[in-house]
Amino acid sequence: MNRKEILKNVDKLVNMYKKGLLGGEVMPEDSNPNLNKETIENYNYFTLPMALNYQRNSYKLWESANQTCKDEETNFIFDTKQVSQASFEQVQKALVKYKVALQQNKQTEIWIKLSNTINELFDGDIRKLFKINDYDVNKIRHYIQKENKTKFPYLSGNKICNYWLYVLYQYTDIRFKNIEELTVAPDTHIVKASYRLGIITEQELNSSNVQLIVIERWNEILKGTKYNPIDIHTPMWLWSRNGFKELE
Repeated sequence: MNRKEILKNVDKLVNMYKKGLLGGEVMPEDSNPNLNKETIENYNYFTLPMALNYQRNSYKLWESANQTCKDEETNFIFDTKQVSQASFEQVQKALVKYKVALQQNKQTEIWIKLSNTINELFDGDIRKLFKINDYDVNKIRHYIQKENKTKFPYLSGNKICNYWLYVLYQYTDIRFKNIEELTVAPDTHIVKASYRLGIITEQELNSSNVQLIVIERWNEILKGTKYNPIDIHTPMWLWSRNGFKELE
């Protein structure tokens, strides 16, 4: 692993991204109903579907979420208190209509559990989670991933938790402390791009703890540089998704 060479390629990758050479700059979460950034509804929109964002096409997930939010028959699922008051069948029907939930039972259960958590811990206002943790990235992650892990299904995972906080930073009015502490969100595309850049070996690529290796390796490589780890997430994600165009 040649750190100097890797950083040189990171510069190329970021510049290509800024020029729109990686298949465009449209990200999955750009598919949204343009709610007021500071509202509970907007925070819920970018929180609840995140817990279902695994082993699927992210663009299709957010297109489905957008359709669901704009439909008066189904948009109640973005109100956690209404979710808790509705029957399982009502929530499931709303989630399935536009395919927000692909695993009908399991993902309905996840949605309801996360809604109940938000109601029980924060009186239906997810923004209180950030306030009680001083808007500090490290405190927020510790609260979700260590203290209350089982109450935040999938949202507490290494990949989704970091990316969720990054998305909130991009699409809501929140301003976190220690934003530089957000790591890359090591989904399949990020792992493949990391391997392509020489961050991990082939053996590490196929190991069960590859996500943690990728996080630690990027933290190490980017320390003291102009980049925060989360800064390179989108360029790497698009680079992988669009077939690893030659760096220039």
